[in-house]
Amino acid sequence: IGFPLSSSFSRKYFTEKFDKESIDAQYNLYPIENVDLLKNLVKDNDLCGLNVTIPYKQQVIPLLDEMDETASQIGAVNVIKFIRKNNTLTLKGYNSDAIGFEQSLLPLLQSQHKKALVLGTGGASKAVSYILKKNGIEVTFVSRTPKEGQISYQEITSQIMAEYKLIVNCTPLGMYPVDACPDIPYECLTSEHLLYDLIYNPEKTLFLEKGEQFGAKIKNGMDMLVGQAVAAWNIWNE
Repeated sequence: IGFPLSSSFSRKYFTEKFDKESIDAQYNLYPIENVDLLKNLVKDNDLCGLNVTIPYKQQVIPLLDEMDETASQIGAVNVIKFIRKNNTLTLKGYNSDAIGFEQSLLPLLQSQHKKALVLGTGGASKAVSYILKKNGIEVTFVSRTPKEGQISYQEITSQIMAEYKLIVNCTPLGMYPVDACPDIPYECLTSEHLLYDLIYNPEKTLFLEKGEQFGAKIKNGMDMLVGQAVAAWNIWNE
């Protein structure tokens, strides 16, 4: 579920998986304009599980019966497990974004990656910051409309860029519009910086292109996406 749902990696991934492993299942897209429509969706369809994407990763939480501990700490859900027992249905929320992000990030971390700028404050950024903090990395959120403890893009100085060697883009900029990128001082980047973009399509966003141009190491969101899909399948089947 999400809105809009113009393209879906997960649909292609699971359709191919079901076909290859001869699993009698379907993975369908449900673009719902309001998260409250989830109730009708559950009532009218024989569902075994759901993925949740933008903009419902936080909005869906009040509609769930239970949440796993990690998802509770993160405050965002991207996997819902349907538990049927004694003629009752329980919807339990999980976060596999965190699993996919951690698996793809850890091999890239070096000693200088002690502090991270997280660009954007949506549901995905919550999973990202949870994993960064779990691995001892200090996090500062950057937002167009910063709340307390966050900074604006205009406040990113050359000194901050020198201090924060890991920068994670959790905004949709670069996916739409495709010729856009977060407004950071790219000229301050060095070979010690790592730029990680949660976007996987296009493969190299303008954010990553500019990072590469100034010598930074870059990583897109494809491995995270595969990792979260595998983790979701494990959750539904455990």
